[in-house]
Amino acid sequence: MRLDKFDLNLLIVLDVLLEKRNVTRASEHLHIGQSATSAALGRLREYFDDSLLVPVGRNMELTPLAKSLVTPVRDTLMRARATISLRPVFEPENIVRNFTVAASDYMIDILIAQSARELAFSSPGMRLDMIIPPKDVFDSFERGEIDLLFLPKQYSNKFQHPQTEVLTDVQVCMVCEHNKIDELTMEQYLDMGHVAIRLGDEHSITHEEWFLPRYGQQRRIECTVDHFSSVPFLVMGTNRIVTLHRLIAEEMAQRFPVKLLPAPFEMQPVTEIMIWPRFLDEDPAHKWLRKTIMKLAPSLAEVS
Repeated sequence: MRLDKFDLNLLIVLDVLLEKRNVTRASEHLHIGQSATSAALGRLREYFDDSLLVPVGRNMELTPLAKSLVTPVRDTLMRARATISLRPVFEPENIVRNFTVAASDYMIDILIAQSARELAFSSPGMRLDMIIPPKDVFDSFERGEIDLLFLPKQYSNKFQHPQTEVLTDVQVCMVCEHNKIDELTMEQYLDMGHVAIRLGDEHSITHEEWFLPRYGQQRRIECTVDHFSSVPFLVMGTNRIVTLHRLIAEEMAQRFPVKLLPAPFEMQPVTEIMIWPRFLDEDPAHKWLRKTIMKLAPSLAEVS
């Protein structure tokens, strides 16, 4: 099919070539022969009157025009895919869709799991693939591999997509329930061994960048993890301490032999942001998913 003399089938090839920057890898991804991919590249070069891909050493690099095409081509294809998935009448109980949700285990535990339970009754055909945000979360999101993303506010500015605040939480300290400290001082806090949680796209250790400039020293870290669920097991039966979000800490305190103490210093609350691709903004099924999640968020905010 042609639009203004352009073969629309070439859009898919162009998108993959712009991402892979290699004819062989593009042909493998498209499951077509290398000669067919080369021929498609030739037609694209002729249409745009531009080389699009040029050799630089052993690699291929995008021309300025090709770089300017990356985002609009990707958006066009993702909007097309979203459009053809729509149905004339949206009925939550009959919808059959998969959505990939990227979030920390903190957000899955306190909010998304509850939403999934509600969806089991309202939309049993809606399946959620819940993953931890990958290291290349921005690129994965831009490639359309993530349908809904949850990140702390400080990491959300990079995303030029629709987003909204979901909840705000404060920090508390967790120790073994047999720990004799009932009112934690700063001196005791710094003297204890710490469990630290790595978060963020660079896997930075939570609080460290914030803590050092204010107090002139780092905590004595004995263990590090990149998720919240292991924290109680690293604190139980020890003199260690961990600083973490209160909502998940309170849930853990109900299930494990630990107790919570106020932090001996003031910390900036953490605000979680929900981000979704702009091409899914008006998708009825996606709007239903967002609505279900946001319906539960205010109840969490009330106890924050």
